[in-house]
Amino acid sequence: MKSFDDVVKFHGHSCPGLAFGYRVAMAAMKEMDMENISEDEEVVAIVENDSCAVDAIQVLTGCTFGKGNLIFRDYGKQVYTFIKRPSGDAVRISVDFTPPEETEAEKEMWKRYSEGDRSEEVLKAVHNRKAKKIKAVLDASDSELLKITRLKMPLPPEARIYPSIRCEICGEKVAEPRAGVKDGKIVCIPCFEGDK
Repeated sequence: MKSFDDVVKFHGHSCPGLAFGYRVAMAAMKEMDMENISEDEEVVAIVENDSCAVDAIQVLTGCTFGKGNLIFRDYGKQVYTFIKRPSGDAVRISVDFTPPEETEAEKEMWKRYSEGDRSEEVLKAVHNRKAKKIKAVLDASDSELLKITRLKMPLPPEARIYPSIRCEICGEKVAEPRAGVKDGKIVCIPCFEGDK
């Protein structure tokens, strides 16, 4: 089993979001009786945000965009659903955490940081604030941190591989279902929207 340090190494730094993802992934693996990471598409993760937490979920569960078993729904919620194939057994995990109380001095330092102050004093205070929150997340019990619901879900379709076609404006290849028609030409999304 990979550790929080393994997740930090993959992500590049330690932060509260990564700690949340680590705890979510560990809880999902426990709830779903997963001993190893998903080598193919036997487990599907649906994530409802694109935060640092998702990196931890990829490292620990083996669900990735490239394999097609990591699905992103841009809801801005700290909610993660894991589904086992072929049974459809699933667990939905939402983060429900009350962070440690902050002092007025800590709030003031965060305000200064948010306004662009990168003085040594402020950076030290922000680092200590993050470390305090990471520790609280890693030390909390599952019941203090997460709402876990077991359910049955319809299985999302398995990942598909589409033929690539060449955009008639920029010449780059695009997956066939992502191409559109503009002025009678088959084009990629950026050319269709005029972003290139």
